[in-house]
Amino acid sequence: MRFMAPSAASLIAVLAFNATAGAADVRLDENQPIQLDARSSDFDYKSSTLFFKEVRISQGRLWIEADSANANGLNFDSSNWRFTGHVRVGLIDGTLESADAQVTFKHNQVEVADIAGAPAMFEQKRPNGVARGRASHIEYRPNLGTVRLTGDAWLSDGTNEISGATLVYDLVNQRVVANPDDQGDQRVRLTIQPKKIEKNPTPADTKPKP
Repeated sequence: MRFMAPSAASLIAVLAFNATAGAADVRLDENQPIQLDARSSDFDYKSSTLFFKEVRISQGRLWIEADSANANGLNFDSSNWRFTGHVRVGLIDGTLESADAQVTFKHNQVEVADIAGAPAMFEQKRPNGVARGRASHIEYRPNLGTVRLTGDAWLSDGTNEISGATLVYDLVNQRVVANPDDQGDQRVRLTIQPKKIEKNPTPADTKPKP
């Protein structure tokens, strides 16, 4: 993880999680089909609400699964969903996990997924390890490729750590931004582990033992 000089106008801290050139485009194609699988479904005509058990919705590389879900319709051009119980959301080389999630579909794609837990969890595999995070709420916007952690937010690349009221993680460039306007009274804290320096062997170390 490397640290970049913050901009006084906007950033209090920026971390780069070993970003690699040519990262994948995370935007969804609205022409990709949306697949829905469930153990059971039910329609409440009075409230015009759909209920599903053991549901999984997928579109391309993005997927959402949970013990149950309800929605105000199957029109993915504009619909709102609530997922509850063992909620998992698949994203670029990683997952989000929580107890509850609100998902908005617009123009046949996920516009935003707002997940909550105690805490909600985030994980992304990287070339040199795994980035992990947790917070009370996590907002995932696929077309922006961002994960916004709010409420005792914490992120780690496996060695170094950052915590604050709100942290924004860029999935493509693998950077973390902590904006001062989002922190309130809470301070951003960084824990940077020193690099281990390999010592050259001394003559005594290389001398054959009798």
